[in-house]
Amino acid sequence: MSTGIPCFIIRGGTSKGAYFLAEDLPDNEGERDDLLLRIMGSPDARQIDGIGGAHPLTSKVAVIGANDGGIDYLFLQVGIDSAIVSDKQNCGNLLAGVGPFAIERGLWPAEEGITRVPIRLLNSAGSATAQVQTPNGRVEYDGDTRIDGVPGTAAAVVLDFADTAGSSCGALLPTGNQRDEIDGTPVTCIDNGMPVVVVAVQDLGVTGYESVAELESNVELCARVERLRIAAGLRMGLGDVTDATVPKVSLVAAPRSGGAISTRTFIPHRVHTSIGVLGAASVAAAALLDGSVANPLLEYTGSRIAIEHPTGAFEVEVELNGETVVRTAAVRTARPIFDGTVFPRPRR
Repeated sequence: MSTGIPCFIIRGGTSKGAYFLAEDLPDNEGERDDLLLRIMGSPDARQIDGIGGAHPLTSKVAVIGANDGGIDYLFLQVGIDSAIVSDKQNCGNLLAGVGPFAIERGLWPAEEGITRVPIRLLNSAGSATAQVQTPNGRVEYDGDTRIDGVPGTAAAVVLDFADTAGSSCGALLPTGNQRDEIDGTPVTCIDNGMPVVVVAVQDLGVTGYESVAELESNVELCARVERLRIAAGLRMGLGDVTDATVPKVSLVAAPRSGGAISTRTFIPHRVHTSIGVLGAASVAAAALLDGSVANPLLEYTGSRIAIEHPTGAFEVEVELNGETVVRTAAVRTARPIFDGTVFPRPRR
């Protein structure tokens, strides 16, 4: 039997991932990535020989360590049918599990009531603070907070972000424009924690209310979205994104279920069953921005922006002062699924 590695599987937000202490993984990046591919069971469409869930939302890894003032969080997106491990993006959903994991592993002390865990996002050099419920000095996972896209309820984890604007591209508007035209299609390229290409549905010939399966089976649409993504990646300063997981492409439409705006998001080649935390933050910023392709579709009241998605809505708080992001915050939940030892597939 191969040597086992301590592993904590947590459902964070609308994603699920394997959480590891940085000290339990190889320092060498190539060796680390090879190990994670074997742990997750990639490359294989079913990930049958590993713990991956055969979907981008369940083929994720969080690598956690301590720094002088808080916790380090490195997110890795593990390819499913390709031997790729990417650190080119953050994941705000798995971020919801970082605070609980850090407390459980003794990297950060629990306080009575609420524990605020400062987290450095290594993918982008940004930072966040996770408010974890810790009655009696222990992490509380049970609660009455419900988030769309996840059955049942759990304890809330409030995430306050800092330095979200330009996290990967260097500016909230990487092209310098509220609106660009790519291949005859108006788009807004934005980065408020996640590089996203926002496109109004009427310019792609769809309603924006299709199911995930309907969109993924639309071969012509998927090809057009990918062409837009690759061209936008160059304009956003991300280079050739053909094999990259960013930027995402979010199709926006007028809301129809009481929210502020409706979305369907390509991540990048599958369609998200909901929407990512930082993807929602970027869409919200685009919707609030005068001159963007999303702004005319926005129906916004109150302090929270409800981003509709295929399985409900996600509330995010984004405040803008002109083109400056003042604040970004979100409410997520996290629940432990497994804590034990994972045995990677032997090297071929």
